[in-house]
Amino acid sequence: MRAALFPLLALTGLLAACVYQPEPPYGPAPYDGYYDGYYGPFVDGYWGAGGFWWHDRGYHWHVDNGVHFHRAGGPGFMHVHGSVHVR
Repeated sequence: MRAALFPLLALTGLLAACVYQPEPPYGPAPYDGYYDGYYGPFVDGYWGAGGFWWHDRGYHWHVDNGVHFHRAGGPGFMHVHGSVHVR
């Protein structure tokens, strides 16, 4: 019975890790970046742990995989200014 329970517990832990979203920083805190418009209109965002950009798509936070938000500008990227507020 225990052997059959372990894979289920491991899968539950993996699924929980996939849906985890870190809390945005507290208070208004300015964050700057460059965005190519891939996700649609820019709402808000911040640079999180590991150097990943977390952005608000209007309903909850998503992490960018390093392709659509950059710290430096380039062709096709517009400057964005995030100001995270705890909701």
